[in-house]
Parts: sequence; structure tokens; C-alpha cells
Amino acid sequence: MTTRRTFLLAGGAVLAAPGLVRAQPGELRSLIRGMPQLHSLQIARGADVVFAEAPRGGGLDAFANIKSCSKSIVALLLGVAIDRGEVPSVTATLDQVAPGIVPPDATEGVADITMEDLVTLRAGLERTSGANYGEWINSGNWLADAMTRPMVARPGTRMLYSTGSTHILGAALAEATGRSLLQPARDRIGAPLGIEIPPWTRDPQGFYLGGNEMALRPRDMLKIAMLLRDEGRHDGRRVIPEGWIAASTKPRARSPWSGLSYGYGWFLSPSGYVLGRGYGGQIIAAHPSRDLAVAITSDPTLPARSDGYFGRLMRLLDGPVLKAA
Repeated sequence: MTTRRTFLLAGGAVLAAPGLVRAQPGELRSLIRGMPQLHSLQIARGADVVFAEAPRGGGLDAFANIKSCSKSIVALLLGVAIDRGEVPSVTATLDQVAPGIVPPDATEGVADITMEDLVTLRAGLERTSGANYGEWINSGNWLADAMTRPMVARPGTRMLYSTGSTHILGAALAEATGRSLLQPARDRIGAPLGIEIPPWTRDPQGFYLGGNEMALRPRDMLKIAMLLRDEGRHDGRRVIPEGWIAASTKPRARSPWSGLSYGYGWFLSPSGYVLGRGYGGQIIAAHPSRDLAVAITSDPTLPARSDGYFGRLMRLLDGPVLKAA
């Protein structure tokens, strides 16, 4: 990789490029230090990390819970599985990909839900996130619980943000590849990028949670943001199919909460960002037209609502960070 132009400042894990500081004298640093929920911010322009500061939390080299950014990682793994022929296509149904995970008493229509329905959070099933999350994870079988919930929308239509949908997708990938979700995550993303992906939460049946609780080092989150920005390449090597990146960044749905569009596991902002977003304010973001990649970690125990802290993060991205480009 091209040598990164970074400068260590006294007093902690603080890095900044002079060009960024000249473009926004003190503004960015002042802003993030005035955001007590924020743990770290990193910005890469091209191959260079031009800003990396961790005023709180465990620093840039300690594992951080990326929360629902996990959904975006699972979406990348779906693209690789399709490219390898392990999943026939994005329009393949659960009955075609992983009939063994569909419970006998599944809600009518579940077997016909497609991979695209799941990865775009348009499965149609009642949500397991929000107020239903605690009940769901306390059930004895997360897959069965999710797939026996009532249909509240026709699959493929309305976005219903639900970790249960991505958990079904992750289990389907495990069945299709014959390996736990951890193994392809390590082999197909971790190894090519040189990042460590530790084991994370499993459901009572042993399936890794497909939409939450993964952990990455903030520096490695930035590598994934750069991978997304660079159309699936890392150090010139193809990691994710280019066509999948293009398909992933095409609007397929719209969040009723933030108003952001949603592709294959990634939010899409009007200003041009492609974002993985996790509870508390965890962000993996790319802005291809500006050659920017951004990683943000925040306190994972506090909410980050679109009209609150997440809104502040978006103003940070759309303001000072874009100005730095």
C-alpha cells in the first residue's frame, strides 16, 4: 500500500494531515471533541489517511462493536457467494438457497422470499428490531421466530428495518456455503484486507448473528470503507465483484426513519455517500466521486437517532469532511 502521510501528535492516538488542517483550520477537531458520544474518526483520501483521531474509547487498534454495520458486511458476502456460484442469483428464493432453515410452521410466503428481499430489508415480515428486539433474541430459535412472524407487507416492496431479515440471510449463506458465517467473513474479506475478524454472537442453534454484534478495529473499518470506495478492490486485487458494488449502491428502498435510500445492505445519502450504519453511531462510509473513505466509532450503548446524534454525524460528513476533499 502507498505510504500513508500521517503525523503523530502528542498526548494520544491523534493523527492529522496538514492539508486537511489548512483546509479547515481546527474546525474538524473542534467539532469532534464537542461530540462526547464520538470515539474515533478517520478519513482517507485516495491511498492516504489524512485524518485519524480517537479522542475517546479504546483507540484505533482496539476492537469496537460495529453493531448494524454488520448488515453491510453480510451484504458483501452475499455478492461473493453469488459470484462463486454458491447462491444462484440475488433473486433466488429461500427455498432454493437454504430450504433447511425454513421452519415447517413458517408464515405463508416465507419460502418465496428472495435474497434481494432480505438484503434490502424488504422481506415483508414483522420487524425484529426496535421494540421487538429483546423478545426476539430471548426466543429459543431466532430463525423460527423471525420466519413465523406475520407478513406486514408484500415481500420486495416496503423497507422494514429488521435484524431478523439479515440474520435469515446470514444463515442462508452458511447453508449455501457449508460453512459458518465467520469463515467466509475471514477468508473473503478479512484475509484479503489483512484484518482480523473475531467470533461474535451466535443464536441458540449456532448460527452467527447476521446483522449485529460483529467487532472490528477502527483502522480495519476504514479499510472496508476504502474497499467499497474502490469498487471492491484492495491494493489492486479484486475482493468483491465490481458488478456487486455497482448493484449495491443503486437505490432499492428508502428508510422511513432517516429518509436515506438503501441498496444492497448500504444506505445512500443525497450527497453521494455509501454508508454502513450501526447503533450508537458506528459508520463505514465511502464517497467515490470525492475519493473519500470514512470510519466512525461511537459509544455503542447510546442511541443515535436520525434527528439526534446520527443527524450530527451526517452534518459532519456533509460539511467539514466533504470540504476536506
